[in-house]
Amino acid sequence: MPRRLARWSMRAGFAPGAATWVLAQQVVVRGLVAIKFLAIGRMLGPAAIGSVSVALLAVAMAESLSDTGLAQAVVQGEDAPTRDELGAVLTTLVVRGLGVALVLVALAPLMASQFHLGRALLVQMAAALPLVRGMASPTYYVAQRDRQFSRIAAIEIGAALTDCLAGLAFALLSAGAYSVLVGMLLGEALKSALTWATLTPRPPLAPRWSGIGHYIGFSRWIWASSVVNLILNQFDKIVVGRMLGPAQLGAYQMSSRLAQLLLADAAIALSQYLFPTFAARHRADAQAAARSVKRWLALGAGAVVLVVLALRALAGPLFALVLGPQWWPAVPLFRIFVVNMALGALIAMLVAYLRARGDARAAAQASAMQMVVLVVVVPLAVRHGGAVGIAWAMTAGLATAGLWMFYRALASK
Repeated sequence: MPRRLARWSMRAGFAPGAATWVLAQQVVVRGLVAIKFLAIGRMLGPAAIGSVSVALLAVAMAESLSDTGLAQAVVQGEDAPTRDELGAVLTTLVVRGLGVALVLVALAPLMASQFHLGRALLVQMAAALPLVRGMASPTYYVAQRDRQFSRIAAIEIGAALTDCLAGLAFALLSAGAYSVLVGMLLGEALKSALTWATLTPRPPLAPRWSGIGHYIGFSRWIWASSVVNLILNQFDKIVVGRMLGPAQLGAYQMSSRLAQLLLADAAIALSQYLFPTFAARHRADAQAAARSVKRWLALGAGAVVLVVLALRALAGPLFALVLGPQWWPAVPLFRIFVVNMALGALIAMLVAYLRARGDARAAAQASAMQMVVLVVVVPLAVRHGGAVGIAWAMTAGLATAGLWMFYRALASK
């Protein structure tokens, strides 16, 4: 009997819908991202990383303002989309990607002048990212809905490996800050190609403009959250980059990204497993889903507290060993950002549950509350604490949003 149980557990652990694949994807993908950014950051320094951050900031702003929410609507919906509905989703996403790319190309000179880049080419290169992403097959979202985590992990790992190797190769060839974007473009292109090559059913390529109206009620709250999150997630970077320049933005971004890699990314990846899992469980038994999220939150809270204490204690030696002395000014920021990322990790679980039960509005409301806190606190924080003050202002906003979503998660829908 024990031997039979062991064999069953092994099969279950590597079933296509097992959380093992999400964990493997997280470890490998985030590990490759860490290797790429830390290695390039050590080679190029804060100013180059800050310049790339401005280009990616422009992409994030444009994508958030045009977020359709269709991906989440497909995963959360009661019924799986038909092939024709997937065709309409594809048409919408391609047009959105093309529109975002054209807007970014047109605004690139303005972005370059406002953020002290000197040249607009970085932003113009980054403009290709949303177009390439929009060309991916929307069947990818059906695979998420059906919890085909093994296939998703293979696609994501292949794309991340391409991104990492290409970025490092171009950096060694003295491509400078452009190496980061080249790697990202090649990785996204491979991901889009793999979604078409490996996932079925493939949507029709002929343009379709109808058939997905039933997604609008849910997706509009995703769009609202995206717009508000644009302000929340990019506002601090805009202030730092605009007022303090690329070098300070590079230190701010690297400390934030390193904290995210070491702490928040695990929860974000876990939420990719939890969202379809909570959605399926909620459709079957809403009370069981509510009990499940409480267990996940208790486990997550205990884990992040231990990680935060360890990372704050080891911040100085970590930066000296990994990035070198040129990044030492980022250490105080890193100690704040590990607290922020811990809060973000718990929020990611709450968002997964709230959206899974169809309460996307609660996440949008929490984001709005966070924005109000930032509008009130950031002016004083900039005046008295500079970049460190802005980081602590983000902490206050995240705590406010987390408390509201926790209250909504415990309340009946």
